[in-house]
Amino acid sequence: MSGGETSGAAYHPPVKRSVAIDGHKTSISLEPLFWDMLKEAAIREDMALSALVAKIDAERIRSVTPPGLASAIRVWLVTNVP
Repeated sequence: MSGGETSGAAYHPPVKRSVAIDGHKTSISLEPLFWDMLKEAAIREDMALSALVAKIDAERIRSVTPPGLASAIRVWLVTNVP
């Protein structure tokens, strides 16, 4: 590839999935790359995926200006995944 070109593998539209948070289901739309990262993070944290999402949601709600849940998940992944 020449300068500026990238593989299209990482550029997929978001995938919507339902996740239970504190007993209620919510839909989250994330790109497949972020779903994969979230699954790997849940394994590393030794948590169910829904428990990790609930943890991220609780952190998000405590912020001064809470972002949307999908944005919070992306930011959490970028800042917490080695």
